[in-house]
Amino acid sequence: MEQLIKNNRITLAGFVITFLGAVLFSTKAIIIKVAFAHSSIDALTLLTLRMIFSLPFYSVAAVLAARNKENEPLSRSQWTWVVVLGIFGYYLSSLFDFMGLQYVSAGLERLILFLYPTFAVLINGFYFKQKISRLQWIALLLTYAGIGLAFAGELQLDTSSPNFYWGCFLIFLCAITYSIYIAGSGHIIPKVGAGRFTAYAMLAATAGIFLHFSFKGNVEMLKAATDNAWIYGLLLAVFATVIPSFLISLGMKKIGSNNVAIISGIGPVSTILQAYWILGEDIFTEQIIGTMLVVMGVLLIGWKTAQQKS
Repeated sequence: MEQLIKNNRITLAGFVITFLGAVLFSTKAIIIKVAFAHSSIDALTLLTLRMIFSLPFYSVAAVLAARNKENEPLSRSQWTWVVVLGIFGYYLSSLFDFMGLQYVSAGLERLILFLYPTFAVLINGFYFKQKISRLQWIALLLTYAGIGLAFAGELQLDTSSPNFYWGCFLIFLCAITYSIYIAGSGHIIPKVGAGRFTAYAMLAATAGIFLHFSFKGNVEMLKAATDNAWIYGLLLAVFATVIPSFLISLGMKKIGSNNVAIISGIGPVSTILQAYWILGEDIFTEQIIGTMLVVMGVLLIGWKTAQQKS
């Protein structure tokens, strides 16, 4: 209980680390949309490329964690949690996300995906019996009012695709599976360590993706991937996967999963701006107002940080 209370407090370092991780994660949708636009690669092949390039980083991290004599061996229960959360967080959620991005804009993808903090907070509250503070409720209210408003505005522009609602549903599934990862990892990380958890969970997810590709993937497309496709896979691996995953895990260790979920609300703002500058996606009035509300929610967390530092 003391650990949960400690991890529910905000520190400046935890805020900055989580903020940076969320912004880097927000580049994922942009890279994926560019890859789909400039190559014939499909979602599963692109996801597999991402994990091929990520694998060496997480393998090294896993070996270093295993050799660290200060780390106690994981129990059977802890191994189960790590593997299951890895499957939910970076295999299933990533697969749903990549597939959904074939049919919806990057901005809309990020807005739907950021339903996950609500799910994560509710899981923490009802399953893990973790108290939801008044500050978290206010921040969530502001953040989701903004996301809801922007989503309603985008629906007026983006329903022309015949697979639009299917894409939205896939992103919704991504939000559910990722919220399970966020809520669960917030409780297992203090026991096993941020770096070790991230490395092992990502290796579990990678195994799931490779197994999936071995049954359903197009091996010839992977072999014949253009230079650009491999570059996109590398960018996804390093800047939108490896670095932000370690930052988010470290953030959860420092400030707890509820606060990470709320601070990560900056992600839609970052994605919308990048989508405008890089992809040429429209920015409309509802999106601007919604973005301002999201920023207010994030700044509320930052203001609390300054209060606690003083």
